[in-house]
Amino acid sequence: MSSADDDPVGRDRLTATWVELVIRLGVLGLLLFFAFTLIRPFITMVVWSVVLTVALYPVYDVMAGWLGGRRRLAALVLTLFNLLIVIGPATWLTLGLIDSIRHMSEHLDLSSLVLPPPPVAVKSWPIVGSSIYQFWDLASTNFQAALVKTAPVLKPIGSTLLAFAEGAGVGVIKFFIAIVLAGFLFSPAPSLVNAISLFSQRLASGRGEKFVQIAGATIRAVSRGVIGVSALQALLAGFGLVAAGIPNASLITLAVLICGIIQLGPSIILFPIVIWSWITMDPTAAVLVTIYFIPVSLLDNVLRPLVMARGLDTPMLIILIGVLGGTISYGITGLFLGPIVLAVIWELLVVWTKESESP
Repeated sequence: MSSADDDPVGRDRLTATWVELVIRLGVLGLLLFFAFTLIRPFITMVVWSVVLTVALYPVYDVMAGWLGGRRRLAALVLTLFNLLIVIGPATWLTLGLIDSIRHMSEHLDLSSLVLPPPPVAVKSWPIVGSSIYQFWDLASTNFQAALVKTAPVLKPIGSTLLAFAEGAGVGVIKFFIAIVLAGFLFSPAPSLVNAISLFSQRLASGRGEKFVQIAGATIRAVSRGVIGVSALQALLAGFGLVAAGIPNASLITLAVLICGIIQLGPSIILFPIVIWSWITMDPTAAVLVTIYFIPVSLLDNVLRPLVMARGLDTPMLIILIGVLGGTISYGITGLFLGPIVLAVIWELLVVWTKESESP
């Protein structure tokens, strides 16, 4: 028998200690949960403001030198400049989208839409042939009735599109707020970096500061190589679309920007435009459209590796995997978080490998 079993007082004290520890951990967990609930709506804005601050700090530093060291004035000027850059294209895209939707709705008259009757061979299709034939036959004779029949199926799709549009609108508002927050972070940025470096030194003694530098370099590389190059391609594409008189230019420009950011590339949008120009335009205009849009669509293949490789030791494949995986998992915020996490993990693996090889 142990002494703990023979000592009821000691056993009671041990039980009380464990109960007290559980209560403390429970209270701490509850406080952390409430704290996370309170700051969760602001996480996206904080992440974006930090990204903007890190990405634009070299520009802010140069601007402060031009203004004679007046750093607050430099932060104000840079913030206003960023807002103008964002608000101008955003306004043009929004007005263009509204005009495109209005234009399509005016020319889309469901009452005059006539479908040809279905071929009899459709009935012989396995499994779905009979259902497709019946619906097609109904649509060819009474399109309105067929539309009413498909309403229960189309309603969830419409709800999803509305939710996506609502999320996009909220995201734009959060981005504007993040630009303003970044303006307040420019001046105290060196002090904040020192505090983060000290904290990282406590977590990883001797290498914490290097991890902070890797995070900053990754943010700059991704912002230049992904956001910057995609915005440049969208800007060039928008100019070309407007100059060529291609309809729905703002809608196509927005699609080019989105495809560039999510790493699909603008070619998926611009190459069909080139094909369409040869079908609908005269040969001279089609040649000019082709000569202009093909280099624009391939510009990211040349610029992105050059821009993202500057100031970053992490292999380009790791960064691209982080960009794609982060975007798929966490949306636009993951565009930066993904490569930062993978870059730090890669550096840890490199350090661990070197230490294992050393005698």
